[in-house]
Amino acid sequence: MSEWNKVKLEEILQVKKGEYITKKEAKEGIYPVILGGKEPAYYINKFNHTGKAIVISRSGASAGYVSFWNEPIFVTDGFLIEPKDNVNFEFLYYILKSKQRELHNTQKGAAIPHVTPALIGSIDGLLPDILIQQNIVSILSRYDTLIENYQKQIKLLEEAAQRLYKEWFVDLRFPGHENTKIVDGVPEDWEKKTINDICTHISSGSTPSRRNKSYWENGTIKWIKTKELLDGWIFDTEEYITDDGLKNSSTKIYPVNSILMAIYASPTLGRLGILASECCCNQAALCLIANEQIVSWQWLYWKLFELRDEFNSIARGAGQQNISGIVVKNKEVLVPTRQVIDAFTNIANPIFQKIKKTSYQIHLLTEARDRLLPKLMSGEITV
Repeated sequence: MSEWNKVKLEEILQVKKGEYITKKEAKEGIYPVILGGKEPAYYINKFNHTGKAIVISRSGASAGYVSFWNEPIFVTDGFLIEPKDNVNFEFLYYILKSKQRELHNTQKGAAIPHVTPALIGSIDGLLPDILIQQNIVSILSRYDTLIENYQKQIKLLEEAAQRLYKEWFVDLRFPGHENTKIVDGVPEDWEKKTINDICTHISSGSTPSRRNKSYWENGTIKWIKTKELLDGWIFDTEEYITDDGLKNSSTKIYPVNSILMAIYASPTLGRLGILASECCCNQAALCLIANEQIVSWQWLYWKLFELRDEFNSIARGAGQQNISGIVVKNKEVLVPTRQVIDAFTNIANPIFQKIKKTSYQIHLLTEARDRLLPKLMSGEITV
């Protein structure tokens, strides 16, 4: 360990603030807006940073979250982090990722949690010489390269499924549309129903009391927070609750293929997740279980995805924007015939299953990298 020096993060990094912007102030485009959380909030037609970027989310539930980018982005409610002399850019990112829990724990503020440059800089770290930094980056970047390649595969699959949905159910160019009679702008035999009509179950979750340790310690029941909803499959959760926590709260265990939708707080409002295993969730998420006699869960997923902008536009709340479960339940949608639903599902389901398989590979690679990360960053494993 003689080659490693104990430092404060402020000694090896500098912090720059993002530029304030709202969705209403920008035009839609291709550049991701980094607002907070693990995914871009939305996409606009301009950027304020290009090249490598380390971003730490400044406020909200994901305050302190560290992300790495190597494309033009627009950083708004976040900090751009840059290395000082003799610090490898990617190594700095891995130091910060190894301090992810500590960064989250520096959050201040009861109403809206936030982190500050001073809090970030006060965290302790270890810095080896530049050669060791490069060797560590070489090892960890292999995992990240594989993860990135899998993410690109998933994106292409998602785009294919979304194009199919739009062509059939937005543009109404479904199989047989040429011979289908249109009545008042609606294909014959298609019906308007509420989301409640096409689901067998809709409810929000709950948070067991944090004051009672028996609800959380050694928990084995997966419990999802809305920041974990990333428009894809959910294999694991950051937190688990116990049987006592389940019994003494209004949260419920939801089955595989249930769809969760975030109903609180931009930028997560409207984000979706598909359960790959049984899970519970907090009160900021709504669980929807498709009535398979009417629609498939695959069709319901893309319908909810289509409605996201509308739900965001009618969200209310002074502190945190939200949309009530009642509004979601009563939302009227156009439901195709069973024949068209089945035809869509037959094409969409293999895509979903391929996405699921690839997402699980990402899950395994991420777990392996995250187990290795602290050992490399502490010098426990020498390189």
